[in-house]
Amino acid sequence: MLPIKGVIRLKQKVWVSSPILYVLATIMLSMTVASWFWNPIIFYIELGLTIVAVAIITIFLVRFQSYLTVAMRSVNKVLSGQEYQLLQDFTLPVAIVGNKGDIIWVNTAFFMDVGRESDCRGENILKLIQPKTMGQVVEDNGTDIKVDDKEFTVFASKIQNSYILYFVNNTVYKEISREHEQTRPCVMIVAFDNKEEIAHDCSAAEEARINAEVEATLNHWTQDMCGFIKKLSGGNRYLLVSDEHHIAWAAEKRFEILDVIRKIKAPGNRSATVSIGIGRGARSLTESEQWARQALDMALGRGGDQVAVKTVNDDYDFYGGLSKGVEKRDKVRTRVIAASISDHMKASDKVLIMGHQNTDLDAVGAAVGVWSAASKGLQKKAYIVLNRHTTMAMPIVEAIENANTDIEEEIFISEAEALGIITPKTLVVVVDTHSQDFVESRELLDTAQRVVVIDHHRMMVKHITNAVVFYHEPYASSTSEMVTELVRYIGNPALSKEEADGLLAGIMLDTKNFVLKSGVRTFEAAAYLRRRGADTVVVKKMFSSNIDTYKEKYSLISASEIYKGCAIACTDENSPNIRVAAAQAADDLLAIQGANASFVLFQTGNTVNISARSLGDINVQIIIEAMGGGGHLTMAGVQKADATIEQVKRELKKVIDDILPHASNTPALKGSKL
Repeated sequence: MLPIKGVIRLKQKVWVSSPILYVLATIMLSMTVASWFWNPIIFYIELGLTIVAVAIITIFLVRFQSYLTVAMRSVNKVLSGQEYQLLQDFTLPVAIVGNKGDIIWVNTAFFMDVGRESDCRGENILKLIQPKTMGQVVEDNGTDIKVDDKEFTVFASKIQNSYILYFVNNTVYKEISREHEQTRPCVMIVAFDNKEEIAHDCSAAEEARINAEVEATLNHWTQDMCGFIKKLSGGNRYLLVSDEHHIAWAAEKRFEILDVIRKIKAPGNRSATVSIGIGRGARSLTESEQWARQALDMALGRGGDQVAVKTVNDDYDFYGGLSKGVEKRDKVRTRVIAASISDHMKASDKVLIMGHQNTDLDAVGAAVGVWSAASKGLQKKAYIVLNRHTTMAMPIVEAIENANTDIEEEIFISEAEALGIITPKTLVVVVDTHSQDFVESRELLDTAQRVVVIDHHRMMVKHITNAVVFYHEPYASSTSEMVTELVRYIGNPALSKEEADGLLAGIMLDTKNFVLKSGVRTFEAAAYLRRRGADTVVVKKMFSSNIDTYKEKYSLISASEIYKGCAIACTDENSPNIRVAAAQAADDLLAIQGANASFVLFQTGNTVNISARSLGDINVQIIIEAMGGGGHLTMAGVQKADATIEQVKRELKKVIDDILPHASNTPALKGSKL
């Protein structure tokens, strides 16, 4: 019978190697005998080694003979009589292998289709199923393998001490499936980000030239993508349709269309930029178009000049994000948002305002501005929810409390107090964050039935989605700047000097004293606050630190290192001033030559925190987002629970390696591809 031939071939494999083993054993025995006449000690040593070698060879041959006997019995039970002929004539390739993976028997279909018309009996099945293993084939309900240019799905069935493997040739079907996946249509929506801003600063002829260049570039790219493009109403948006294969091709090239568009220059050496939203993997064109719109909103919310790809399970992939946000000069939207927030405040019994965890000057300054608009402008009860133990803005808190001693009720309350007074008619205003994971009180957010969000950080995937008003402006320098503009339209409140100081402190914090992201509206807001009595000397004192914080800051700076253009500093000291010291150290590290970004790692309890800063050449938001945090292009942060400083540092360096693979450890980075 044919199964016997398979066993014979297995024996032949051993018989070929057995003489070599016997010869080696004979040589060892001869050397042992010869050593008796030279040195008895060596004789006994070699005799022991020879005995061990002969014993191993004997055990190997006995176990192999036992393996063959068991395999033969198992095969004979399956391939006896009529069953043998049925499997032999079976249209699917079938193989019987032993526990070690040796092929004992194959049918004709296997010989012709899988075995490539060569007798593979006696060979190991791993030769055909690699890189898969027998364990994977047995455990999985169908394992895909490839043999030459053919594709199979292998199913395994256990029979005592052997396995029956069935090979289903589905090459054609898999090719059709791949072709179907690659040709599935994907909808893209392109927005000309800064069309209005460019048009504002150039002549009609220049505007027409720039628009024509952008459209020509998009048309050429669409041809490369084998798709079509249509301009949508509104003038600055385009609908593109391509397929999965070309989207994957563009993703491999990191959507070079962004770089090509950026080369189109407007007067003043300003670059044109576009944002693209893509719906990938949707079940229909309608769903793909909806995903594309959501992805575009996400791209614009992150500052524009990038591609956002939405896939199944609400996952997003981002590409680009090189350019800094372009300031929007039109204040009409601010006035409309202010009117909407005012209406919601009037319809509420009270207003609760909170920022993010570990509130800073921007969060508390913005909260104070909203409190002033609600309590003074609209005469509504308003409270600021704050954790006094973790806030880094106590100078503002103390200044506001000292200036309002005539007010009977508390201005700043704890989370527990806020949960005790919230009602279905209470309005909760979240400032300086739009993530439900970073708010001061997640329970308060979940309890509130109406929420208003005011934030300037670039959009995160996990953001508050049930807000009645979502005022998100990534082009603004700070949330305090946004609130300063809003309060001018809400009840025309008269900001006090202390409240103006708090708002100005928030602006100065996030702009690094008007160095970063300072646009026309930033200075207009600062000028308004100055007219309301804001004192720059008082604000400057809010940034001052005590001697302990000062020492900790410079201790961090002295222990820093430069890694691929990034300054990294770490400390495991858990002092009360560490948050302030880390934030100040992160700012000061940017003054080091060769450091285009800074990361300061410090520990609070069982949590490792990272304060990240940059001057804009490196997008620290992308790096920090890869570690589970968020923030802005120039300022970001993350908290890693139940981790050590060294673990987080290794993770940070790995992320930097992935995002900045070609950066040097010493020179400054120019034109970072983030």
